[in-house]
Amino acid sequence: MTLHHDKHHVGYVNNLNAALQTQADPKSRRHESEEAELQAVISFNAGGHINHTLFWESLAPPGSAQTQESASPKLQAALTEKWGGMAAFKAEFKKVLLGIRGSGWGWLACSQEKGDLHLMSSKDQEMVPGGYKPLLGIDMWEHAYYLQYLNNKAGYVEKIWEIVNWETVEGRFSRSMEEVYGSLHDLKASL
Repeated sequence: MTLHHDKHHVGYVNNLNAALQTQADPKSRRHESEEAELQAVISFNAGGHINHTLFWESLAPPGSAQTQESASPKLQAALTEKWGGMAAFKAEFKKVLLGIRGSGWGWLACSQEKGDLHLMSSKDQEMVPGGYKPLLGIDMWEHAYYLQYLNNKAGYVEKIWEIVNWETVEGRFSRSMEEVYGSLHDLKASL
């Protein structure tokens, strides 16, 4: 995970900052096609930064109090109501995660309108769609698991539960969208 954090996530931050500087430079006059390309670079790298930040916050050392499912009683009740229990929830989430072709993210999200839970995936560095609050994001890019699990995506998915910070996920469940994104809220809203 150190390489993942220190190289991949930092790369998204550095690329985002460079693109934002280019966009803000008054001397940099661009054609519409160049502006569209720059906006795509900003969106991709902002998504990479935001998704990874949410991911890191959702992890804790294995065996710690935060990784115990009991650290999220309200969420556990909602998961049980929706899927019939943690085992069934994890089985459904596994299907979503292993169904991702190429690179992307798997998400447990909460509808802003109804407050109900949903499992979804996003391609590349796309974020959870508007109207949904991300509770738990699982990085399914090869860089997330390849060094430890090689091409065994299923093994990575099985082991990820040992380091999920259920306390953080519970907090997101009861917080507003702005609170979930924290200092990244303005960046998210600008995309």
